[in-house]
Amino acid sequence: MLPCLQSGDYILVAKPIYGPRVFNVFATLRLEQVDIFRIVGLRRVQRNDVLVFNNPYPNNVEKLEMHILKYYVKRCVGLPGDSLSIINGVYTVKGVDGSLGNKEYQKELSMKSEAEIYPDAYSAYPYDSTLNWNIKDFGPLYIPMKGDSIAMNRTNFTLYKRLIEWEQKTKLTYKDSIAFLNNKRIKGYCFKSNYYFMAGDFVVDSKDSRYWGLVPEEYIVGKAWLIWKSEDAVTGKFRWDRFLKLID
Repeated sequence: MLPCLQSGDYILVAKPIYGPRVFNVFATLRLEQVDIFRIVGLRRVQRNDVLVFNNPYPNNVEKLEMHILKYYVKRCVGLPGDSLSIINGVYTVKGVDGSLGNKEYQKELSMKSEAEIYPDAYSAYPYDSTLNWNIKDFGPLYIPMKGDSIAMNRTNFTLYKRLIEWEQKTKLTYKDSIAFLNNKRIKGYCFKSNYYFMAGDFVVDSKDSRYWGLVPEEYIVGKAWLIWKSEDAVTGKFRWDRFLKLID
């Protein structure tokens, strides 16, 4: 999240803004997957908010699940209902004007050739040879909103398989142009949760939604609000210039 956040920053997370979560903490400490509910907050997530959320793939990149002790801090650039693209490294949302994320580092990425990027870092979600998305040319990806319905074709199966399996707690497969949910044929699907696209400000080197996909609303802990302490990661010296700095 450079330059917004630096190594050695300690931050306060404002949970009441989006509403605190209610779930069985003891079950999550046993690494069990639990139902998560949210108390009504002060407002909804907005574009460019910096969020703290549970790592959606803490154990296996093929399975969306929660680990209560593993977190990410990223900037939300895509909201439920958005259609997001990355064009030559720059984030865009259909029908939305204004900057998304850190433009300076997006421009830096846009000037890099494929050969200048680590091979393992160039390909992007969903790692499909037909779509062939990468971190400079990505999407458009529709970000599902609770209640949205989609046709269950090959593209949607590829893009949303992990989300549907997480919601339904069962397997989704696709064979001979037919989708099967728990071995039952389905022609479409209606989403039960809202999802978000998270991006690191340090675009050229950030493991974010470009690589592992969307984050369910239930995994959002709160808004990264304030740096309450900051120490130089090398010298250990207190950085007074970052003390009580608001996080934008």
